[in-house]
Amino acid sequence: MNHDPCGHGPEPKGFRSLRYSIGLIVMGAIAAYFLLTEHRAHFWGVLPYLLILACPLMHLFMHHGHGHGDSLAHKHDGGQHPDTSASPPPTTGDQR
Repeated sequence: MNHDPCGHGPEPKGFRSLRYSIGLIVMGAIAAYFLLTEHRAHFWGVLPYLLILACPLMHLFMHHGHGHGDSLAHKHDGGQHPDTSASPPPTTGDQR
C-alpha cells in the first residue's frame, strides 16, 4: 500500500535533480563570491591570461555547427557540389 500521510501527490520526475542543480548553483555562486573577495589580487593578475585563453576556446566551441569545413572545397571548384542531402529517387515496381 502506497500511502502519503501528507496528502501530497507524487513528485514530478525531474524535481529532485532540479532541486540538487539549484543547490549546486547556489553553492558555486557563494564559493565564487568568497574566492573573488579573498583572492582579488590573484584574480586580477590572472584575468588577462583567461581572456587570451577564452579566444581560441570560443572559436572552437562557437563555430562548431556553422559548416565551415567545406568552404575550401567551394573555392577550388567553383562551388559545384552534388546535393548529397537529397533523397534517392523513388523506385517503382519490382526491380530484379
